[in-house]
Amino acid sequence: MRQTLHIFTKEFKDYFVSPIAYIVISIFLLVVGWFFFAAFFLHNQASLRNFFALLPMIFAFVMPAVTMRLFAEEIHAGSYEILLTLPVSLTNVILGKFLAASAFAAAMLVPTLAYPLTISWMGSLDWGPAVGGYIGAVLLGAAFSAIGLFASSLTRNQIVAFIIGVLICFGLTMIDKMLFFVPRLLVGPIGYLGADFHFQNIARGIIDSRDILYFLSIIFLSLYAAWLTMREKE
Repeated sequence: MRQTLHIFTKEFKDYFVSPIAYIVISIFLLVVGWFFFAAFFLHNQASLRNFFALLPMIFAFVMPAVTMRLFAEEIHAGSYEILLTLPVSLTNVILGKFLAASAFAAAMLVPTLAYPLTISWMGSLDWGPAVGGYIGAVLLGAAFSAIGLFASSLTRNQIVAFIIGVLICFGLTMIDKMLFFVPRLLVGPIGYLGADFHFQNIARGIIDSRDILYFLSIIFLSLYAAWLTMREKE
């Protein structure tokens, strides 16, 4: 556990050493801020509905950008071989990197807490969906971080890792929007695979164990796939 914590601390600090992190955070806050305040001022809607409705789509692009370097950069630079000589296991490395990316996703959400506080100050806010939405956002960010980590383990090229991560995250986000192409018998099982479907359930303020289990399953499967991929590179 100490090794995992050490890797987590190093990776999390590295995010804020690079200017890319600040660029990603700035773009994220600019995009979500635009949609929130557009609804708030232009349409006179004191609601977080638009913010949470667009968050899965935004995370589908942001999180692969955050995670694309985690393994791809080390494989390309040859520093992964040096890492293997240290007294850490591959499991420690994967968990440390995953926790750092997930913590970064949570850190991006912290400034957006100003949105519900603004609404509660200027009007009436139902805190149930707001709290549920942020819980769902943390789970979504963690799930997409795990997917991005897996994508980064597949290649030494960060751009390729970003594209693979976006395709997987975007596919999971949109799958429940494309069910009209699916035979009726398969609508239920395939619809269950949609990340946006489970996120929006939690964002309504309803904490269902099936939605929590979905995100935990995505995290486990992605991290296990990354572990298998990196094990082949040893």
